[in-house]
Amino acid sequence: MGRFVVIVLDSFGAGAMGDVSEVRPRDVGSSTAGHIIQENEAIHLPTLEKLGLMNALGYEIGRHKFSKEANYGTSNLAHYGADSFLGHQEIMGTTPKVPLIQPFNQKIDEVEENLVRHGYRVRRVGEKGTQILVVNELATVGDNLETDYGQVYNVSACLDLISFEKLAQLGHVVREVVQVSRVITFGGQQVTLADLLKAIKIKNNEIAGVDAPESGVYNHGYQVVHLGYGIDKNVQTPTILDKAEIQVSFLGKVADIIQTESKRLFPGVDSDKLFDDLIQEVKAIENGFIALNIQETDLAGHAEDVKRYSDRLEVSDRRIKELLPYLSEGDILIVMADHGNDPTIGHSNHTREKVPLLIYSPGIKGRYIGERETLADVGASVAEYFHVNKPQNGTSFLKKLILN
Repeated sequence: MGRFVVIVLDSFGAGAMGDVSEVRPRDVGSSTAGHIIQENEAIHLPTLEKLGLMNALGYEIGRHKFSKEANYGTSNLAHYGADSFLGHQEIMGTTPKVPLIQPFNQKIDEVEENLVRHGYRVRRVGEKGTQILVVNELATVGDNLETDYGQVYNVSACLDLISFEKLAQLGHVVREVVQVSRVITFGGQQVTLADLLKAIKIKNNEIAGVDAPESGVYNHGYQVVHLGYGIDKNVQTPTILDKAEIQVSFLGKVADIIQTESKRLFPGVDSDKLFDDLIQEVKAIENGFIALNIQETDLAGHAEDVKRYSDRLEVSDRRIKELLPYLSEGDILIVMADHGNDPTIGHSNHTREKVPLLIYSPGIKGRYIGERETLADVGASVAEYFHVNKPQNGTSFLKKLILN
């Protein structure tokens, strides 16, 4: 055993999945990695390309070439749609239930009734059919505007007026009566209810919610919990490792959306800070599972900003290069994604793409692990590496690396 490190470059897909023409026609032709490199051929990604980025993409672009020494593969998504929360649950070896697709206004009556039943004061804002709820004059409940429509609800709050613990309780009351993928419950300081209400937006005449970045909720004292649908932590690799007393460390969004008993949690968004934390964790842990999510790539995808996305990739490339010398023989690093978010495809939502699996382990070169059917193969590989029970789903690919 040693250190098994997973870096998720959030949304860095490697080409549309074969089923998109049926299930997500707007994603046909998407390729986050391919299109970013084509749009910005000057992008400098020597480390990722050495690890096999172009191999996973399947073609070269200008000076961006295949790597002969890379250990690589790709993975399809087994979860419905293209979702960060479900994608990470899948990475950890679980099979998420298929959630319902319901714009918030289809559930607003039930949510309002349950909130009132639990003693909250609730009022509606907006026109019928595109309303949101205001709770205790300090929080709003509505659609998430960043993910696939109808899959996620946001509970957004002013943390100067409510503790995060009490806000989480409010989120659980909403979660009790809805069957969408996630209820994201979050808040920030120095934010007022007026700030939240000024950031309300309506899309497609059916989706109504607060534009979180525009509201300023991320700027000061941001805290978040993601409440998922039908997730059993006991069959996921991190909980299995917890029970085996093997160290687990989560950084970035992973710390917010995957459950673990570990206290080594480093939530945050700033890529450089998270890579600093990652390197410190690798130095501190001799045996353990470390997972990092770099969210700023995904945020650039939502903004349809190729320049910003390129910049965050270059930062990640440089910091991964810094990380590699700290990995010893027997350690494993996987750089991957959880879905796509092609900033050139013509919409600002996630794209259903297969993802690259770029694998580094000192002394091992030129191995191909194939096209995997599910991201859960990563969680299964982590479990085999640490000689613990298998998670709910996934097939380990360690033997393809011929690790002894």
